[in-house]
Amino acid sequence: MNKTLKTRKIISLLLLLMSLYSFSQKITLKGKVTDDSGQPIPGVSVILKGTANGVSSDFDGFYQFDAEVNSQSVLVYSYIGMTTIEENVNGRTTINVTMQENAETLDEIIVVGYGAQQKKDVTGAVALVNSESFEQRTNAQLGSLIQGQAAGVEVLANSGKPSEGMRIRIRGTNSITSGSEPLYVVDGVPTTDTRSINPSDIDAISVLKDASSAAIYGAQGANGVVLITTKRGTTEKTKISIDTYAGIAQVWNTLPVLNGEQYRDLMTEMGQNTNWDLYQENTDWQQEVFQKGYTQNYQLAMSGKSNGTNYYVSAGYLNQEGAVRSSELERYNFKVNIDQKVNDWLKIGSRIAYTQYRDVDVKDNANVNSGGVLLGALTTPSVIGIYNEDGTFTSNPFQNWENPIAATDGLDREFNSQRLLGNLYFEFKFLKDFTFKTNLGIDNAHGVYDSFLDPFRTGFGRSLSGQSINNTNKSSYYIFENTLTYNKTINDHKFDALAGYVQQKNKWENSSIETRNFASASIPTPNGGSEIFSASADKSEKANSSFISRLNYSYADKYLITANFRADGSSVFGPEQRWGYFPSFSGGWRISQEPFLNDVKAISDIKIRAGWGIVGNDQIANYSYLGRVGSGANYPIGGVAQPGTFPSSIENLKLKWEESNQTNIGLDVSLLSSRINLTVDAYVKRTKDLLYNAPLPTATGFESAIQNIGEVENKGVEFTLNTINIDSEDFRWTTNFNLALNRNKITKLVDSDVFQGSIAGGRGEASLIREGEPLGILFGYRYGGVDPQTGNAFYLDNDGNSTFTPSADDRTIIGDANADFTYGFTNILDYKNFSLLIFLQGSQGNDMLNATRIETEGMTDPKNQSLAVLNRWRNPGDIADIPRSSFGSADNSRISTRFIEDASYLRVKAVTLSYSFSQDVLKRLKLDGLKLYATGENLLTFTDYSGFDPEVNAFGGSNTVRGIDFGTYPQTRTAIFGLNISF
Repeated sequence: MNKTLKTRKIISLLLLLMSLYSFSQKITLKGKVTDDSGQPIPGVSVILKGTANGVSSDFDGFYQFDAEVNSQSVLVYSYIGMTTIEENVNGRTTINVTMQENAETLDEIIVVGYGAQQKKDVTGAVALVNSESFEQRTNAQLGSLIQGQAAGVEVLANSGKPSEGMRIRIRGTNSITSGSEPLYVVDGVPTTDTRSINPSDIDAISVLKDASSAAIYGAQGANGVVLITTKRGTTEKTKISIDTYAGIAQVWNTLPVLNGEQYRDLMTEMGQNTNWDLYQENTDWQQEVFQKGYTQNYQLAMSGKSNGTNYYVSAGYLNQEGAVRSSELERYNFKVNIDQKVNDWLKIGSRIAYTQYRDVDVKDNANVNSGGVLLGALTTPSVIGIYNEDGTFTSNPFQNWENPIAATDGLDREFNSQRLLGNLYFEFKFLKDFTFKTNLGIDNAHGVYDSFLDPFRTGFGRSLSGQSINNTNKSSYYIFENTLTYNKTINDHKFDALAGYVQQKNKWENSSIETRNFASASIPTPNGGSEIFSASADKSEKANSSFISRLNYSYADKYLITANFRADGSSVFGPEQRWGYFPSFSGGWRISQEPFLNDVKAISDIKIRAGWGIVGNDQIANYSYLGRVGSGANYPIGGVAQPGTFPSSIENLKLKWEESNQTNIGLDVSLLSSRINLTVDAYVKRTKDLLYNAPLPTATGFESAIQNIGEVENKGVEFTLNTINIDSEDFRWTTNFNLALNRNKITKLVDSDVFQGSIAGGRGEASLIREGEPLGILFGYRYGGVDPQTGNAFYLDNDGNSTFTPSADDRTIIGDANADFTYGFTNILDYKNFSLLIFLQGSQGNDMLNATRIETEGMTDPKNQSLAVLNRWRNPGDIADIPRSSFGSADNSRISTRFIEDASYLRVKAVTLSYSFSQDVLKRLKLDGLKLYATGENLLTFTDYSGFDPEVNAFGGSNTVRGIDFGTYPQTRTAIFGLNISF
């Protein structure tokens, strides 16, 4: 071999060795991960791309691991809320990176009980309503933020009062007599009052809908859990924002009633005569009662982060004058959120909210002779004015029923409250993968209701010689939590474990006093009355202790398992059943991560979920298990009646929680680079051991007692579709559509039927509780029509025969207040600096008993009536749909199918058009943001319902009595104009 050839071989061998070395070499990679302010980021996943090899950064942001690398090797840095970074190794051994926050990624974080997960890792049924949805429209209360935004979450606006809170039902009603409201958790503090929460401070809402996600809250999770996270600073630069808006509201629908001449003819027909020359007014009572409502709102906030401190401070003011005369609401909100990194192992923070709240309520759901304002506006004849010559309020010509202005203006009443809601937490990191957190939260409130009915202006006030009422309610609550979490990633295996202890305690103090016999109206407080008519005071408390645990496990980001277990002990239940145990399990399979789908470009993600769990309901009166003693009994002793006490309830030491067994199966599909996202869930909830006031044998000496009797089932299907329809440089169009079907049924109860929902006028109850039927059933007679000869209404008995005098046994199910399905449809269109939101919301297939028509078409007394009674029967042979007038008799206006209406509706809930000024303008104005917007709420309502509004319920948040309109305060149509400034 010659020297040249030998040299070439050596060079070739060296090149081969160098190539092999460059192709693969084992080195130690290390570095530090920081944010844009230079602060270290712990927990960042650092993975060698294409492998499972990697680590997480420690508390100081450092990482280090050994890896086989080559010239093509890439490190991937990922962290929730940050933009993912890819860095080529390029022979380096030390690689430092700075990560930036990513708002889109933040939206994919879902807060769950005692932690947070990426959406792709969630195995339960959890809905997220994020800040992007909030910012598109104005909202005065929490329920409005959720309504129509989450499938299976029904927000019940029982009336349109400013002071009326919204009721939320998650996947149906689970109980008969116990509470069915979900548990609300604000920054880790459970609460029940949402009216005083300022929506402007909310950053995101997570709704835990099934047991596998809510079981971590155990005995408080049967009705679902609403987790509310408030805002925090997100920018290094201090950001100041000013949000303000003003609005005008009015009732969107009025009802035609008889004018003076028509009313006089009706009264004459009914045999009611008077000197009509004294009644020549022409008062439109709906015009007097309804008014233009005004809203004004101001919000000032400051936020930012620096040197390990994250802060958010805000102050807000809301004032609403309702669209019904005298209704008002006023709210002051103050909020401070702060997080401070003390050192490498300690972090502390606090969330404090203080609220001052005031409202003036309006009495609805009552007839005029009981002070009902809405029915008063319909049934007060127009022939009288508002005031008599002496300044007192006028009355019906034939009865001492004062006009509705006496109810709005003749009674001074006001509710005021103060509330402090907040927490303080300490978070300790120790060893490598452990975090200990202790959290102390409080919710303290003090409310005072005052009313004064002076002894001169109103007839009722004159009969009582004045009346003053003062009710004072004080509540205090604390929660003390200690949790330990463990996070570990070993190759493809990820572990997240939690264990903890929770202690809670509530205290309530209530006092009330009513006095009468006032010499004048100069002293409106109870001390001005000479007679104490009633007085009471009571105290109560409730305590809970709990042990909680959870384990999340994932393998290769493909197979997901979550298990929860909670043990709860509560003082409200009997000592023999004081502890309840609530497990849950759920799993997920991300099919899209399987090799056989790797080449399917259209699929971004597909996940199948399944979960099962048991949750409880402890919403019951304190001391229910005890044999209690009542007061107010009089005993004859020595011929003289002496005050005494009596047994008021029977003891039940085995009283326990309502228990809800839930199963959920879900599918999440994301297509075309996440432009199309579909979520489908199917569920079955079976609640047993209902807390029900069941009848007892009379031999016990008691009529009924709270027992664990009965079962209720809810089952349904939910669909949520989010799409990015167009996403170009100048135009973006996104859509959210959700639809939910729920079927409710009482599967087990006591043998006898239970009737509720009494309607005024001696017509009986309109709601039925019966085994085998859903909650919310409407009950009454089957209306047959009008007899042409007599003008009387006839009804159908159980055999289908016509009768003028049906018996109570002829009553049957005449309607169902439960919807076949509910839905929401939101479109957001952005063109350059303009943005348009269109939000539609609706309900289909629900019935309503229009009991307002019973009052305005019954023709049983001297009230004014609806214009519909002009078509009443008058003479033999008349063919009419409305029976003859029947003074003093309700036979022609019984609760029947005549007054059942389809209350389905589609409502244009909100339309918002906004304009955000360009960066050039902002730069000249030295602002970071400037937006003008106009919003219309409840602009159009498409419905066949003939009442004021199809979205009401006279019996509020009742579990059993729903779908009844009895002069209920309607929703209002509102126009709002607003301005957002940030700098």
